[in-house]
Amino acid sequence: MPTVSAHVALTLAQHIDAVFGVMGNGNAYFLDALEKQTEATFTAVRHEQGAVVAADAHFRASGRIAAGTSTYGAGFTNTLTALAESVQAHVPLVLVVGDEPTSGPRPWDVDQIALASAVGARTYTVGRADAAATTVIAIEHALTYRVPVVLAIPYDVASLEAGEVPAAPSPRVPAPLTPRGAFAEGMLDEIAAALAGAERPFLLAGRGAWLSGASTALGELAKATGALTASSALGRGVFPETQYDLGVTGGFGADGAMELIHTADVAVVFGASLNQFTMRFGELFAPGTTVFQIDIAPAATHAHVGGFVRADARVAAEALVDRIGTITVAAPWRESVDVASARAYDDGDDLAPDGRLDPRSAARRIAEMLPEDRIVVSDGGHFIGWANMYWPVAAPDRMMMVGTAFQSIGQGWPSVVGAALARRESTIVLTSGDGGGLMAIADLESAVRAAGGRGMAVVWNDAAYGAEVNLYGLKGLAEAPMRIPEVDFAAFGAAVGAEGVVVRTLADLDRLEAWTAEDPSSRRFLLLDLRISGDVIAPYQQEIIRVNS
Repeated sequence: MPTVSAHVALTLAQHIDAVFGVMGNGNAYFLDALEKQTEATFTAVRHEQGAVVAADAHFRASGRIAAGTSTYGAGFTNTLTALAESVQAHVPLVLVVGDEPTSGPRPWDVDQIALASAVGARTYTVGRADAAATTVIAIEHALTYRVPVVLAIPYDVASLEAGEVPAAPSPRVPAPLTPRGAFAEGMLDEIAAALAGAERPFLLAGRGAWLSGASTALGELAKATGALTASSALGRGVFPETQYDLGVTGGFGADGAMELIHTADVAVVFGASLNQFTMRFGELFAPGTTVFQIDIAPAATHAHVGGFVRADARVAAEALVDRIGTITVAAPWRESVDVASARAYDDGDDLAPDGRLDPRSAARRIAEMLPEDRIVVSDGGHFIGWANMYWPVAAPDRMMMVGTAFQSIGQGWPSVVGAALARRESTIVLTSGDGGGLMAIADLESAVRAAGGRGMAVVWNDAAYGAEVNLYGLKGLAEAPMRIPEVDFAAFGAAVGAEGVVVRTLADLDRLEAWTAEDPSSRRFLLLDLRISGDVIAPYQQEIIRVNS
């Protein structure tokens, strides 16, 4: 007869086809049932953090919810940083874990419900009579509130026979949030009138706009009003007409693009949280700019917002298109400016003054050779500026930064695992620093195994925790704790079956061009170990230094 764990596995597999994790005492029966009795794909990672990270990246790359799994106690506590990141980033996933017996904790058990709650995740605990229903409720909660949930199987319940698996209803997904009430409708009227009368209209969209499916409507709105567009870092590529798009706002943005945005007279923001980085620490808009925001948050998320509508980005954008209709813009702002020049970044030098590679020129050269069909996944650290500035992105689900929401590093390698399972035809490109790369090094093997010849990594190796050197070393704090002995990541990669290349000059990057042309089925995972200069500080970090000083 099926066990309680089998009830969980069989029900979960009706709605989730990818599970990532590390096997242990607490989830052994669950994984046995998953492997033997379902069509779901289980991919092993080497650290429990990677189970959550891979499930997180899978959703960001595909929009399909995935699951992670670990044992109880130490296995569960290893997931907490990644779980906190997924909470902060509003990523739905299910973490299936073992838990203490119903009779009470053992010496190696911890209060997992309290720990999950501390980072913002709710726990659902299954029993002998309700495992299938509880599993559906957990999935529904994750999808409804866009958060990770923990699904706990008590140790003494896991292997109990529970009878045939009962039919369980499919999880309900809430309908898009529509504007409600006369005030919301009146505010949409006001936004439409402001856009129609604006001389320099500007539209900003974030990841929320992408998740709502607003791209087409936003493109129509921009065309109707002659607006210039831009996105948050997580919304890159959301606007369909790139020739009128100024790129990313904030510290990743080009100076010329940010100057244009500062001259906008009306700005409408869709599905972007307007955090301090997107807003350039409050300096994105000029004092005279009229700023409206449309978001599913309960209220405006920045003090500079003058009008707010709580609604789904797509629904609101479509409503604005209908209101504006076919207005005639005499001299569209976007036709009067040189967007390409405004988006230009510094080319950099072949080598920095210290003789090491200039990350700007390296990033530009890499961009010329990357496979067109690619998904870029990023760890956290000083280096995040280079890919975000120099590597074009086709859509928001093709560039993800796992770790930045919680300001963590060390989640890069397992991100490759989740993205590779989500997008099986695309090349997965990791951008990571040496600090984060070492922190997650256990799952370098997982990344190479999961992606194979469809995977590559760029490690920006400056032999330091670069962000800390820039923020605190420049203030005179002791730098010894901020420095890392130079590590040969190319050798690390070779040890687990990848092709490793140490890159000291731009000419060393020629291997990437040849690799891109090879058949993914026969080439190996490529790891580029870029020996870059730590003296070249990314513009976004210079902005942080300025604000902090």
